[in-house]
Amino acid sequence: MAETLPTNGGGIWDTVLELTKLAQEKNTDPMVWAIQLGSILNSAGLTLPSVELSHLLVSHICWNNNFPITWKFLDKALALKFVPPMLVLALLSTRVISSRRVHPAAYRLYMELLKRYGSSFASQLHESNHEKILKAIDDALHLSDIYGIQASGPAVLSVLFVFSNVWQLVDASLDDEGLLEYSPEKSSRWLTGIQDMDIDNHGRFLENRIEFQEGVLKTNTLMAVEMIVESLQSKVTSQILFLVRQNMPSHWSDFYQHLQLLASKSLALRSSKLTTPEIFAQMASDTSKHLHWQSKTSLQHQFHAVMAPGCFLPSSIQCHGASSSSLWLPIDLFLEDAMEGIVVTPTCAIDTLTSMVKSLQALYSATWHDTFLGLWIAILRLVQREKNPCDGPVARLDSCMCMLLSITPLVLLNLIDEDQLGEYEGLLTPPPSVASIANQAAIKATMYLSGLNISSGYLDSVSVSDVPVNCAGNLRHLIVEACIARNLLDISAYTWPGYVNARVNQIPRVSGQVTGWSSLMKGSPLTSALVNALVSCPASSLAEIEKIYEIAIGGSDDEKIFAATILCGASLIRGWNVQEHTVLFLLRLLSPPIPPEYSGSESHLISYGPFLNVLLIGIATVDIVQIFSLHGLVPHLAGELMPICEVFGSCSPKISWTLSTGEEINSHAVFSNAFTLLLKLWCFDHTPIEQALGDVPSVASQLSPEYLLLVRNSQLASFGSAAKDQSRYQRISKLITLPSTEPIFMDSFPKLKCWYRQHQACIASPLSGLTPGTPVHQIVEALLTMLFKKMNRGTASGSSSSSGSSMEEAVLWLQLPAWDILEALPFVLDAALTACAYDKLSPRDLATGLKDLADFLPASLASILSYFTAEVTRGVWKPVSMNGTDWPSPAANLSMVEQQIHKVLATTGIDVPSLATVGNSIPTLPLPLAALLSLTITYKIDKANERYLNLVGRGVVVLAACCPWPCMPIVAALWAQKAKRWSDFLIHSASRAVFNLNNDAVVQLLRSCFSSVLGFNASPRCRNGGVGALLGHGFGSGYSNGMSPVAPGIFYLRVSPFIRNITFVAEEILSLLMMSVKGIATGGLSNDTIGKLRKCKFGMRYRQVSLTSAMSRVKLAASVGASFVWISGGINLLQTLLKEMLPSWFISTQRTVGIGESGGVVATLSGYALAYFAVLCGLFAWGVDAASSASKLRSKVLASHLEFMATALEGKISLGCDLATWRAYVSGFLGLLVRCIPAWLQEIDVHILKSLSKGLRLWNEEELAVALVGVSGINAMGAAAELIIESA
Repeated sequence: MAETLPTNGGGIWDTVLELTKLAQEKNTDPMVWAIQLGSILNSAGLTLPSVELSHLLVSHICWNNNFPITWKFLDKALALKFVPPMLVLALLSTRVISSRRVHPAAYRLYMELLKRYGSSFASQLHESNHEKILKAIDDALHLSDIYGIQASGPAVLSVLFVFSNVWQLVDASLDDEGLLEYSPEKSSRWLTGIQDMDIDNHGRFLENRIEFQEGVLKTNTLMAVEMIVESLQSKVTSQILFLVRQNMPSHWSDFYQHLQLLASKSLALRSSKLTTPEIFAQMASDTSKHLHWQSKTSLQHQFHAVMAPGCFLPSSIQCHGASSSSLWLPIDLFLEDAMEGIVVTPTCAIDTLTSMVKSLQALYSATWHDTFLGLWIAILRLVQREKNPCDGPVARLDSCMCMLLSITPLVLLNLIDEDQLGEYEGLLTPPPSVASIANQAAIKATMYLSGLNISSGYLDSVSVSDVPVNCAGNLRHLIVEACIARNLLDISAYTWPGYVNARVNQIPRVSGQVTGWSSLMKGSPLTSALVNALVSCPASSLAEIEKIYEIAIGGSDDEKIFAATILCGASLIRGWNVQEHTVLFLLRLLSPPIPPEYSGSESHLISYGPFLNVLLIGIATVDIVQIFSLHGLVPHLAGELMPICEVFGSCSPKISWTLSTGEEINSHAVFSNAFTLLLKLWCFDHTPIEQALGDVPSVASQLSPEYLLLVRNSQLASFGSAAKDQSRYQRISKLITLPSTEPIFMDSFPKLKCWYRQHQACIASPLSGLTPGTPVHQIVEALLTMLFKKMNRGTASGSSSSSGSSMEEAVLWLQLPAWDILEALPFVLDAALTACAYDKLSPRDLATGLKDLADFLPASLASILSYFTAEVTRGVWKPVSMNGTDWPSPAANLSMVEQQIHKVLATTGIDVPSLATVGNSIPTLPLPLAALLSLTITYKIDKANERYLNLVGRGVVVLAACCPWPCMPIVAALWAQKAKRWSDFLIHSASRAVFNLNNDAVVQLLRSCFSSVLGFNASPRCRNGGVGALLGHGFGSGYSNGMSPVAPGIFYLRVSPFIRNITFVAEEILSLLMMSVKGIATGGLSNDTIGKLRKCKFGMRYRQVSLTSAMSRVKLAASVGASFVWISGGINLLQTLLKEMLPSWFISTQRTVGIGESGGVVATLSGYALAYFAVLCGLFAWGVDAASSASKLRSKVLASHLEFMATALEGKISLGCDLATWRAYVSGFLGLLVRCIPAWLQEIDVHILKSLSKGLRLWNEEELAVALVGVSGINAMGAAAELIIESA
């Protein structure tokens, strides 16, 4: 290496060199030499330690003056701090290590100096000339170039210096034993430029004697290996190496490979008395062990032990009670909430569930095997809760099966390459409606093992509905098929023990020719019989669904309609293996291309009217909308529906088509189907009430068509920027072309935008602005004439009678585009409602006219619902008597409904004394609600009306739930008369209205949830706690003596979308969490019990078990609380909790006086519960990934919370809570971040982290203080090194 000699003060350095040579010749005592040297340096006024002197002395020794005495001079200069040790060692390493075979004694002396001075960093951190020293060290070792890090501070340079020293010793030892060639690169960056030179024998080390040299080389290798061992054992060095491991992963990986090679093959290591190769390998892999902190007090030490993420993780084979299944309780709650369908979410369940699984795996430090098993079991529990559901107009079983067999495998694709299922037979029983599909999956495996060709069409002739027991399939077979379809498993899964129990000759077959998917793939045309078969049987492969898609885009008009019908059939609902492809195909079909021969001036979409109508009807059911939602495609579905609404809503109904079946449809029908489907996607029925009532808008009220388009545009613009997007794109069918990334906005749809603005205006204020003689006024008159023939309209809506108008003229007038009619409808409804209020229109005629309007233009249901809901919230209409004469009467079963509601509430632990009953009085409803209700009960409950009833019926429920009691029981009673099979569903729905009107009921329900899951509830069902106690069996009807009780967790999930004051809910959850902790601590660790345990021989061991058990339940309570906050208020509430609620709680909460040691236990457990609760809230809000849409606000919110924490640690904020609670919270919260989610800390300003570390050190939490900055990224590495060095 080129020599760097002193360039300034040449005379001084000549003098120093002459002094050294003279002392060397005279063999002067090193102390005498040092005194003389010090005198020269002082007289010259040089700053010590001196960089120039370091270069001079090392250059003098290497290699012309490699004498024992010169090494002694160097040692004395180091001891007296004439030279900086790090620089001297750096200069020596570049010369000595590469020449260690030629100068083995020099190598040994270098290692002795490294032992003595290699860890003396503290004195070098604040030298006056440290910048000069840093540059010299960096120049000597080229650290910045090698590691790509600017060594801007002494602490960072110390890290790189120590790492380089250990790496140099490792590579030198490997090279000395001939092992370096086994490394991947077969060389070392440190061992270059070996200088072979002739050495004379005058006064130098006897290095030319072969036997002596070989002996010294072996001794040196052993010494180097033992120094490496000591480095790994040293607290300071090990911590510094951990900083490298944490913040420089690529360099650590190369270094670690060499360490492993040394551990596996080094003879010197085997001969060492310090360690064994096995222990050495363990030390090398556990360099972070010194960053695991221990608390200073006995009680806190035990709490720290049980706070460790993996310490309470039970065996994965236990899946009942409050043990391992409870670990994944947030997944259960998310799945159950996702099935509710009250809010059609625009986010993708795959992404949300992936984030949740990764977050919980990190928090628990669970193995991926246990994590995946927990996920599968949670989803199987979801399906089991739907085995006997209440009958009602809600999405349930098909959505659950979608979650089990489509969403979950896609989640696994984001996480793993392969997974296997465990044996949980009790959870694998398929619901009756999917048993035949499960049987088919089992039969498919049997055929494969029997050597039959699965694709030969044999399956088409197999009877799957009535099979022997040993041939029957279960959910396990469906799960395996779903995983095989996505290459998570291969077909060898069929050979798993017990997977197939039958022989092929035991499988029953159907006589006669059976058509199916195999016929289609062989080229059979789409006859009616084949279409019916394909509609009822789901496709099992991507090739089959691609075949149908190709017909849908390239077949004849009739074939296109057949293909659209097939795609919307069983393949969409239960084709789980290809469902993600099917929903994408349907989206693309909703935006058909312009035909090559098309030359018209109007939109090409009109020519596709019949085809689009089939698609719109096919995907309008509740379950299918929910399936689109689970796949995260709601924003894209909205983007495809808006152009259809714009075009067909602008067409005259004279544009019509006659289908091959003889049915005739017009543009109004296509528009109505598209428009009503679009309205379901943004909680259209929620908005008016939530704007009028409550302090804080719910998540649902923030959804709007503009928001859906913004989400769509954002997703398309960012698609492909992440690795997961590329992986997803590779998995989708090659026939699917991605839509244009060009953004679309409401301005692109002027008619839709105009209607939406009018809709919002009707909500905000009463109607105004109808001018006589305008086109809108004429349409109003025509509609009133056609719909309300018996109405005396002399004073209605300020309009005059249309003299001479006839019904025929009115009908002719109404051959108008749908948008024009919708614009006039609010004025029509206002006139009709006013006429009814003043007895100028009978209630029966009002209901008949509304039904005629809905039949004429089904899309008018949107205006009816919007206007009547807004009018109810204004409260200006008098109530009407539901007496059975003017309005329908609920008297026949209202008393029964009220009794059942009280029973449902009582079995869930809710007592609402103020809940009034109608009794003998005549029930009343607000006029607009009565009119809306009367309209809904005129509909037949059949498939044709389902898509319209789902819109307006849900709106009635939402509206009635927000009206004064007992409006909701009246609605439920009337509907129960019409649809008796829906009675249980209606009563449960009516029970939810109690919580909209009574905050105390909400608190009672939350308290029941915590008591049930923790086993505090005395009822047999809840005594053991856990998931079963919280979620039970769903909304079932399994009791012969009437209504089955509803588990409190299920009830809360159904109630939460309607709760207005979500801030109140979060505060109550926080309070209930603290009450639960007290119950856990005092129930499990009473003073008497502690006293008795203390007297036992093994008392502390038993007490540790008690603490572990208590801590597990505390974590369970925290996970329930965090899950409920997330479900209730979403990311905004979670962030508000961290920024505002928790700081306020610590400041305002008054200290509680504990009795004896149990008081300390309660306080400490409370702190850890809050820590766990807060971290879970953060995980639910942001996930663990570094980059995501939700994580963009993470650094800001987390920094705010940590800054509050640091300020309180500095004593600048006065806290009201118990100090033990505060200390447990801080150490627990920061400890979880350090252990489980260090990536979050890398986004935080180093100054905040240093301030926190300073506060922790005041608590004697040195290890946690170091760990906090140690895992916080490359920018904090210097701060971490400073703490390590200063605490050494």
